[in-house]
Amino acid sequence: MTWPLASFAILLFAIAAGMAWWERGRPSSRLLAIVAALAALAALGRLAFAPLPNVKPTTDIVLLSGYVLGGAPGFVVGAVGALSSNVVFGQGPWTPWQMAAWGLVGVLGAALGTASRRRLGRLPLAAACGGAGLLFGAIMDLSTWTTLSGSHTLPAYLTVAGVSLPFNLAHAAGNVAFALAFAPVLVSALQRSARRSHVTWRPAGAVVGILAVAVALAGAAAGPEPAAAGGGPAQRALSYLRSAQNRDGGFGAARGEASSPLYAAWAAVGISATGERCGTPLTRYVQRTGASVRGVGDVERTILALRACGAVTRTGGRDLLADLRRAQRRDGSWSGLVNQTAFGVLALRAAGTPRAARSLARAVAYLAARQNSDGGFAYAGRSARSDVDVTAAVLQAIVAVRGRDAGSAGRRASSYLRRAQHADGGFSQSAGQGSNAQSTAFALQGLIAAGVRPSRIRRGGSRTATAYLASLMTREGAVRYSRTSAQTPVWVTAQALAALAGRPLPVVPG
Repeated sequence: MTWPLASFAILLFAIAAGMAWWERGRPSSRLLAIVAALAALAALGRLAFAPLPNVKPTTDIVLLSGYVLGGAPGFVVGAVGALSSNVVFGQGPWTPWQMAAWGLVGVLGAALGTASRRRLGRLPLAAACGGAGLLFGAIMDLSTWTTLSGSHTLPAYLTVAGVSLPFNLAHAAGNVAFALAFAPVLVSALQRSARRSHVTWRPAGAVVGILAVAVALAGAAAGPEPAAAGGGPAQRALSYLRSAQNRDGGFGAARGEASSPLYAAWAAVGISATGERCGTPLTRYVQRTGASVRGVGDVERTILALRACGAVTRTGGRDLLADLRRAQRRDGSWSGLVNQTAFGVLALRAAGTPRAARSLARAVAYLAARQNSDGGFAYAGRSARSDVDVTAAVLQAIVAVRGRDAGSAGRRASSYLRRAQHADGGFSQSAGQGSNAQSTAFALQGLIAAGVRPSRIRRGGSRTATAYLASLMTREGAVRYSRTSAQTPVWVTAQALAALAGRPLPVVPG
């Protein structure tokens, strides 16, 4: 076998392995959309800066994609970006080399993110992007030496590398400049998108974390469970959550980050679910930021957060409940989406308005009509695959209106959730994925609402879902997203805390 054929065989195997890695993870439709957008951005960045020899932001985009999203998504962004951009630049024997090289950059970005816990600042990220440019150049030099050089010796490779050195240095310098300009902004945007991709109850820009907020409604009406007392997991998580509160009363995505209404709502859940009060600073933060929300999902979230804190749903001269009622469609839905309709039900029930009976009945009828044959639900309706997060939200909405005798729809949804539990006690958003704290918390909340005791939420001889959540807790009380993730976002700890409180939900606050 010749050198070119051997190299191509190895490259094709590596590319196929990377794509199989991606497919094996069964990415959600939202993660797929994010990766496709990033691959398009990587290709566009290469095209836009074509007049500048070897200066392009493509390598930065690929590395940062892997840094935030993980190895398989990073690999796909790099490989697809190279393949698609060569539709313009021209396909050739260099294409698989570029696909493999940029794919490797994405994987190394993921390794860097894991090692640093994604806490690198502007300068370290810029240095990493510069190094990735040099690595990419070295691999492409190897491709020239392998496929176009007649002599496969070290001096021949050094000659190729010497000739291309100015171009590789220009690539690295351009990467550093681009990273200094936009790396932190892109990382922040990708982190927000990644968090939303794990949340199936809303599209981008709508409510995140509403299901967890609903737990606080039950917590406001009942006394704290034993799990919240002493030094148990719930108490440790509560202590950590309190320590993460910012001076303005709000909470960020992680401890030390700027406050956001989304994460402040999650914190309100965790705190209220244990029977404790949100506190005046947090309540005022939700009131202050809630006055300017616009999307239907954001209105739903704010209503739930305000009720969790025991506050009224008027804020800044605005009647959020009236806004929500006006947004309901004739078919009973909100925005024509299953997830937002479920949260609309929970928000109306939380507000306790006596005029909501007809709206609630229409909404629940809309939900029941969109149950899949397996008993689960998907955020966009029956055309999509069922997942745990949305099913748990809908189950709570149905129970909120019909009570625990929720009929066939409620029983089938409960059965779907029970079947979805993994051997480790946890749940994943959809089949084929590993367990995570978010989906486990949601499943717990849905089943508890349906009257299932937390101690019985186990599959066969597996441990309970509550035990799975406790296993992800660090010494300081933070909860990791999964066993393979070192990150401990505040919102994950808040969601886990709400589930660990073991509340039946939702209820109408008195």
